[in-house]
Amino acid sequence: MIKIKIVLLEELGVSNEIIENHVKKLEKMGHTFVSYKKDTDINIQIERIKDADVIMIANMPLDIAVLKSADKLKFIDVAFTGVDHIPVEEAKKRGIAISNASGYATQAVAELCISFMIQLLRNIQKTEQSCRNSGTKDGLIGNLLCGKTVGIVGAGAIGRKVASLCKAFGCEVIAYNRSEIKDNSIDKQVELDELLKESDIVSLHCPLTPETKAMIGKKELSIMKETSILINTARGGVVNTLELAEALKNKVISGAACDVFEIEPPLPLDYPLLCTPNTIVTPHIAFSSIESMEQRAEIVFNNLYSWLDGKQINSIK
Repeated sequence: MIKIKIVLLEELGVSNEIIENHVKKLEKMGHTFVSYKKDTDINIQIERIKDADVIMIANMPLDIAVLKSADKLKFIDVAFTGVDHIPVEEAKKRGIAISNASGYATQAVAELCISFMIQLLRNIQKTEQSCRNSGTKDGLIGNLLCGKTVGIVGAGAIGRKVASLCKAFGCEVIAYNRSEIKDNSIDKQVELDELLKESDIVSLHCPLTPETKAMIGKKELSIMKETSILINTARGGVVNTLELAEALKNKVISGAACDVFEIEPPLPLDYPLLCTPNTIVTPHIAFSSIESMEQRAEIVFNNLYSWLDGKQINSIK
């Protein structure tokens, strides 16, 4: 077996014991494993991967200049579902294989979506603030999730999991997807405009592509009910942020929850959604739980072992 060098460019959010167990296994196989703390400096990244055969990376952006500098690189093992932070086309040109960690965060993201729905429907932010200010629930009575129509945009694994949890709460679930949906949790497949018009809650679960970039903007928001809410745990670029902020300020829709943005947090203090009414913002936490991080690590290392064995899995084509 050819001996290779594997470089982990950022922490995987799991215990040292888990990483060390895999390192011992790889070293026993004759390979070299080096890990670093996250550093977004391009020059530092270039130095770190200059002689790497494999790099492992989570959601830290990988600049095309870094990729072009890595003459020995053969495999990028991405500890994340999305790969829009990786120069995929350049990697393909260079014959570099890419695998992702699809599936590790399905439950974690879906649970946060349900939490967002309930928090917005029940006015949790406002009632908590009232309670802290010696107030009551007067004027802040909320609504149940049960009986609401939830529109799922993108019926992949996460979208379908959200649909199944919504069904458990007694919701009607409709979905928009570019291919046919076969899932008992989804009551009806519809076009996007119909979904926006009918839904009390719109939950986004589509990847960021040229076709989906800014797919939710002023026009789409105007189609939604004034009482509806928008949940985005997909990608920030799927929504036009400025137009969403205006819609919230002008009460075109009643609320929103966003865990993703065009940039990775920390957000600048003047970011539009930080000063909009009835808006929940979280710093990209949907995928992150102790359980999902451990599952992610297992997927990523299994990707590596399979690739070493000549049988790539979770391949990005």
